[in-house]
Order: sequence, then structure tokens, then C-alpha cells
Amino acid sequence: MLAPWPETLLAFRRIWNQVTPLGRVVAIDMPGFGHSDQHRTELIAPDALGGFLSRLIDEWGLGVPHIVGPDVGTAAALFLAAATPDRVASLTVGGGAVGYPIDAGGALEDVIKAPDLDVVRGLDARTNIGYAVQSAASAESEPEIHDDYVSAYDLGRFAESARFVRHYPEQNPVLRDLLPTITTPVQIVAGKGDDLVPWSNNQFLADNLPYSEVHPLDGGHFAWEESYEEYGRLVVDWISGGYEHVGKG
Repeated sequence: MLAPWPETLLAFRRIWNQVTPLGRVVAIDMPGFGHSDQHRTELIAPDALGGFLSRLIDEWGLGVPHIVGPDVGTAAALFLAAATPDRVASLTVGGGAVGYPIDAGGALEDVIKAPDLDVVRGLDARTNIGYAVQSAASAESEPEIHDDYVSAYDLGRFAESARFVRHYPEQNPVLRDLLPTITTPVQIVAGKGDDLVPWSNNQFLADNLPYSEVHPLDGGHFAWEESYEEYGRLVVDWISGGYEHVGKG
């Protein structure tokens, strides 16, 4: 399970009890995100993280896992499946601005189009992240979760993590050409009311991945938290055997 941005692996807290009966479950903050290390900036890119995940699967003895990678995990997981299809059994992705031409809204569009990282560094990350994640983990009802998200991107960490999405202009066209070659079963799950990553991105994947199915959920960007019961059910049904029937009529 690959934590979304700008959150941490605690984003999966609401579906954890649904997925753990399936077997061994590992959730991580990918390099550059959450509370992970940011020193190797060359890893904070979709294709590079795909390669990192391949090595991690081997090093941790994960076998051939099912990947759940919403948001930024979408691009990383797809590059992983394209390069090393023998490393993964299936993907559950969605909510990542992986389409081409790029379709992103709000603050995400501003970060992608900013002339340089200094502009992003000039943002008040603590205030902006706090506002962004309020619908997923409000400061009033879940103060510890809210603070975990905000602290993960404070003190310049948000700008460093933004390197990932700023690679979209050159890497999304590469991914577009790879999508038809991906033979891994892919489940696309995202909020249909997402104003940061419009639904067109998920439809783009559905139109170009030969072995895929798509599920729009009620809610916005943080579907794994806002619609967690349905999100978790889809993940469980998929991993429990649903992925085996995609593209088989």
C-alpha cells in the first residue's frame, strides 16, 4: 500500500481492518513522501519510484504482491508494472494526474506549472496542507492524524515532495505509450467529484489499459478516506479473486 500525497501511510487507517485478513499487508511512505527520507532527490519521480518498488519487493521478500497505490502511487505503480510485470499480481490505482495532456486543478495545477521549486518553497505549507487534508482528517475530530499529515510536509518537505508531480510534463507522455503494453490487471478507483485530479485521468487509464475496470466513488480527492467502506470493499473483492477475471469476457 503506497501512501498518497500530501498524507502518510495513516491514510489507510480506515480500511486497514478490511484488508489485513487477506494476508501480509505492508504500507509505506515512498521516498520523498510522508515521513520518509528525501535525500535521494533522484528517486522522487514516477519512473524512478517504479524501479525502487521493484527492488523493495525483492529486498523485503514480498513475493508477487497486489499493489494499492492511490494518488501519486498511481504513476509509480504503473511504471513498475510496465517495466517488471512479473513483480506484481495486480494494481488498485486512481486519483493520480497521469493523463496526457495533463489535466489537474487547484493547488496541484499551480505546483506542476510553477516556474521553479523556489516558488513552491515560498508557500505556507503548514497552512495549505492543513486546509487540503481537512476533509480527510479534520483537526477537530482527528487532531493526531491531521498533525501527522501536516508535520510530514512542514519545514520545506512539501516542496521537495513536489518534485514528483513536476515530472509529469515529461513522464506522462512516456507512461501514455506504455499503458497499452501493461498486462497486469488494474482496478481504477477514485472519487468522481475530485477537483484536484479530474475524473478524466481515471477515464484515460480505463481507455488505455487493456486489462482494467473502473469504479467511480462518491466524494472528492481523498476517496480512500471519504468513501472508505466502499473503497475497502473494492480492494478486498479485487484481491480475493476479482482481478483474475479482468479482460476475460
